[in-house]
Order: sequence, then structure tokens, then C-alpha cells
Amino acid sequence: MDMQEQLRKIQEEAANQLENVRDKAGLDALRLKMLGKKGDLTQLLRSMGQLPAEERPKAGQMINVVRERLTEQMDALDAMGIAYDDTPGVSSFCGAAAALNAEYTLPGVSQTVIITRMEGRTPVPEGERLAALAAHGATMVIFLSIGLIDRVQDALLQGAYTAATPAAVVYKATWPEQKIVHCTVGTLAESTRTAGITKTALIVVGDFLAAQYDRSKLYDPAFTTEFRRGTDR
Repeated sequence: MDMQEQLRKIQEEAANQLENVRDKAGLDALRLKMLGKKGDLTQLLRSMGQLPAEERPKAGQMINVVRERLTEQMDALDAMGIAYDDTPGVSSFCGAAAALNAEYTLPGVSQTVIITRMEGRTPVPEGERLAALAAHGATMVIFLSIGLIDRVQDALLQGAYTAATPAAVVYKATWPEQKIVHCTVGTLAESTRTAGITKTALIVVGDFLAAQYDRSKLYDPAFTTEFRRGTDR
């Protein structure tokens, strides 16, 4: 049975069982069966690594569609007053930071992280266009935009970033085939193309990727805190 057929069966089964859910316990049991660590959809997602590389993007998209449909169905349960909870996962932007061995916020560098995407066929609110957000010069994590890399670079350079601002592309963060490309905003598009990265990657931008930053006050011996009298007193 191919993945598309498996997803169709999972979706049909979830829809049928959702119709019979009458309380939170029933919904929790269904969520565990579909989305838990050993759930049907989770197991299918883990099996993606067995697919040929060229089939994985399509398979991932199909799985995301099913997840979205299940979310819509849970919204319907909200409207009917049936309670449920949502168990959060770990975003790939956190995995990217770990892969880069970097902190998104550093004293004297940036205390703000902007998580966004480049406007494409799906628009963004006017005030959230990439060039407008780039005006802040903060740490930026850009999703779903690797296929628009030239436009991303142009938009970043319209803001507070310069051609020399550090940047990186993280392909499949935390996966075995993870790849990291270090570059600058000025070489972002060229470096991405040279690496052959066209999908499944995050773009991160900001001076947090450089080596220089101020020492954290939390560990500064001269800084007085609730628990320690510093040498500044």
C-alpha cells in the first residue's frame, strides 16, 4: 500500500471516529491513536526516511494536509463545546539553532527573534512583508522561502541588514541528512544554489551568528541579582 493510500485510510478512520466522539476522554484516545508518539500518522511520518529522496517532499506535503484537516475537525469540536488539549512539539527553528550551536538572542546583539516567511502565492499582511520586518535588523528565521531565495536576499538588503550580515541556510535540521550553509546576506542566493538546496530548509539571518557579543549580566560577577551581591555594590 503506497503512502497516499495509507493517508487516505487514516483520514477516513479519523473522520469516522470523530463523529462518534462525545467527550474529552474519547477525543484524547483518538488523538493518541492518530497523533501520539506511536500514533498512525506519527508512524507514517517516521517512515518517510525509507522513501526515495525525490518522493519525500510530496509525501511530507500530503501528511501536512492530513494534519491540517484534523486540526479543522478539532476546531469544529470546539464549536460544539467538546474539550480537548493540544500537545506542542518542537519547532524546526529550535532544531536549527541547535544545529548552528547558536543562541538567537545575545546581549548587545539582538533581543528579538522574528519568525516569518517570504510573501509568495500566499500573501502576507502589508505590515509583515519581509522588507518591512528586515528594517528591525533583529535575528530573523525565515520559513517556506528557500524557493524564493533571490527575492529573500533582495528584501533583506532593503532593511537594516547589509551584504556582510551573517546568514545561514539549514537544510533538514536535526535529520541525518542535515546540511548547513554559512554565508552572508550578500551571498545568500548564490550559496544556496551552489549547495543545491531547493526545499525543506530554513534561512536564518543576523549578527547572532558572529562571534562578538556582550557578557550576559546573569553570569557577570559585577552584576547584583536577587541571589548574589555583585562587585558593583
